[in-house]
This record gives sequence, structure tokens and C-alpha cells, in this order.
Amino acid sequence: MDAPAPPQTARFERKREAILQAAAILFNAHGLAGTTLTDVAASVGLTITSVTYYYRKKEDLAAACLLRAMATMDALLDRAEAEAATPAGRLARFLAITFAWRAEIAEGRAAVDVNFWDMRALTGPAAETTRIAFVALFRRIRAWFQEPLGPIFSRAEQNARAHLVFSAVIHAKTWISRYETADYPRAAARMADILDHGLAANGRVWAPSALDLGGLSPDAGSDNARARFLRAATEMVNEYGYHGASVDRISAKLNVTKGSFYHHNDTKGDLISACFGRTFEVMRRAHVAGFAAGEDGWSRLGAITAALLAHQLSDDGPLLRLSALSATADDLRPGLLATFAQLTERTAGLISDGIADGSIRPVDATIAAELVSGMMNAAVELTRWSPATTMTNAAERFAKPLLIGVFSPSSHTSPS
Repeated sequence: MDAPAPPQTARFERKREAILQAAAILFNAHGLAGTTLTDVAASVGLTITSVTYYYRKKEDLAAACLLRAMATMDALLDRAEAEAATPAGRLARFLAITFAWRAEIAEGRAAVDVNFWDMRALTGPAAETTRIAFVALFRRIRAWFQEPLGPIFSRAEQNARAHLVFSAVIHAKTWISRYETADYPRAAARMADILDHGLAANGRVWAPSALDLGGLSPDAGSDNARARFLRAATEMVNEYGYHGASVDRISAKLNVTKGSFYHHNDTKGDLISACFGRTFEVMRRAHVAGFAAGEDGWSRLGAITAALLAHQLSDDGPLLRLSALSATADDLRPGLLATFAQLTERTAGLISDGIADGSIRPVDATIAAELVSGMMNAAVELTRWSPATTMTNAAERFAKPLLIGVFSPSSHTSPS
């Protein structure tokens, strides 16, 4: 039996864990740019000097929070791969034990894990360290789509499907808290079923109708100042988070002065609120066009997802990452969250309609809608992970695997 740690070491670890826990909560609520070491020190009743004894810079503390969360996920993958031999089995086990971990967090039996959404806002050596660890996790999941374990996929397809699955697991954190912890195992099983088997009822083929992309965006093709500011602000929020998308960064993206920024915009908050409004309007227009183009739930869902993915990679894209909602200004957040919830419910209703008309197999429509929303959110970074993916093949690479099953061969069209 190991000897107990010396008292000084035990105190050191307790204080370090308290700092990491407080920092994770603050980073999740306010983002990296919206949190200071002073905020962290105050939340645990320490002086700033005490915190900097452990972590000299905020970036070092953020990296430590991220690496701790990644180490936990790495351990969960170890368990999943030890307990299941097939890709589908490993995915199901990974989701089951990940949701069990989330239940422990919700019940206060495990430390809060930091969100990964602000990872790109890190700079310096800390950024490279966390990037390497994150890529290592991604590669473990990508191996499920490689021989001899999985079906034959091209490298671009492997990357896209691994990004889809990994992003779905990360996105699940945003919606699983709406469930009682006793229902987490059931939610994990339903999510695994959708990812493995897709949504298509027997005999349904992947052949989404083409929607007019120009009709989706309220400023399609526009090159006026307002449209340029909206697109630049959207890209900066997607890259650096709400607080990290500073006026300076947005202005530099457009090569204009801060004076020009304030000539066209009252405040940064107003501009980013308009970015959310623009994203929500594109989603609404896609639903309207998809309902008109499709004759049943399956065909409508295919048309909508294909159009939105193409829009993400078009000159009029991208859409704002909905993960940015977590760190928006307090006065904006409730209304934005409510609108996003309504749009997700619209997708759930569409899926329910497809189940009723027989074009979509019986699944949990709420979880399926969250997976569709998570896929759209993840599409912002799709070309980072799968560079060969373009506007024209994004739906084939990213939407189709979710809708027919992530392990289904790329030539497969529907469950048999």
C-alpha cells in the first residue's frame, strides 16, 4: 500500500484542484477572454499571488484545465476500447461511460470539466500543447473508421466522420443537463443508436433536393459595409469566442480603423447580436425552403441539412457557432438561448413528422435534433479536420453519415 502523501504535498494538490475547478467554471461561463486570474483568485478566496504561484499566466491555467479534461476523455477511451472490440461497440461504450461521468459532475461527485470551445483563443506554447493533446484524441476516434477495425473509407471521409462523432460527444454536454441523471444511460444509448444506425427508414435513399442558397441568407452576395462586418464578426466569434472577438480583431479582419467600426456599429454587443439574428434567419429560411421542397420528413431533413452545410462553406457563410451562446453578455443570453431552443424544437418536430409518415425510423426525436444542431455547429471547423471537404461535397461527407449511420459505407444509401 502506498504511503500517504506528505501534508504539504496534499495541501498543494487540494489548492491546485480548487484553482482548476474554479477556473473551469469561470471559463465555461465567461470564456477565456472574459476571465482573469483575479476572478479565479477571488472565487477560491486566494490572493492573485497565490494563484500565480501555481500558474504564472492565465493561458497556463486554461491549458491545465483543458489538459485535465482531455486526460479524462483519454481514460474513457481506454475503457471503451478495452471493453468493446468493434467500432460500433466502442462508440456505445464510450458514450455510456462519458454520460456516467457527466452524471457524476452533475451530482457534484466529479470535478467540472472545461469547455473546449475557447481552445483556439490560446496562444504561445500552451496552445501547441493543448492542440497536440486534442489531435491525439481525434486520431483515436478516427481509428474506428480505418481498417482492420472499420469499413473502407477515404482519409477525407475518415477525418469528417471522426470530427462528426467527436463533436457530437462534446456537444452533448450542452443538452444532457436537461435530463435527470437517472436518465443519462438511456440518453447515451439513444444517441449511440442514432449515430450507429442513422435516421433513414428502410428503403430511403440519400438524394437531398437542392435549395436556393441565395434565398437562405438575408445578405447573400452583398458587399456592403453591414454585410462585411457581420461576416467578419461571425468569423472572429467562431475563432476566439464572444469576449475574444474584440473590436480590434474585427476591425483588423476588415482592415479598417476602430473609428470605422463605430461609424457602422453602435457597440460590439449589438453587432454580435445581429450576427446571431442573421444565423437564426438563415436556419429559418432553410426550414421553410426544405418543407416546400420535400414530400416527407426524410426528404425535408436531407434538403435542409445539405443546404445549411453548403451555406457554411459558401462565401455567404459561416453561421455563428452556437457554442458562443455560453459566453455572451448576460442581457443577451436568455433571448438567444430561447431562440436556439425553438429552432432545435422545430428540427425535432420535423423528425417526429418523418417518424409518423414512415420515412424516418423510430428514434428519440429530441436527441436526433440535438445531433443535427451539433453537426451544423461542428461544420464551422470541418475544413480544418477534413481539408478536402468543399461546399459541393460537405453534405455527402458530413450530413449523410449522420443520417444513414456513421459506420455505413460511403456508397450505402439506406439501412437494409
